[in-house]
Amino acid sequence: MKKMISKVTNKANMLAIKAKMALANNHAEGFVDTAIKILMAVVIGALVLAGLYMLFDKTVLPTLVQRIKDMFNYAG
Repeated sequence: MKKMISKVTNKANMLAIKAKMALANNHAEGFVDTAIKILMAVVIGALVLAGLYMLFDKTVLPTLVQRIKDMFNYAG
């Protein structure tokens, strides 16, 4: 009976040690950080592009479109 209790205790201790080592291991931590950085860059880039489009849509693009139409107006 003591032998069986000793075996179970040893297995439980080994399992606890393995769990502690697995939790302390930070080997693949860089993958999560890289994914978050890429996602942040994409979101910030999209926001900047949307802001630039809203800015240039009202001020620059109408005059640019009119100038292009005037350039290709061969009637005059």
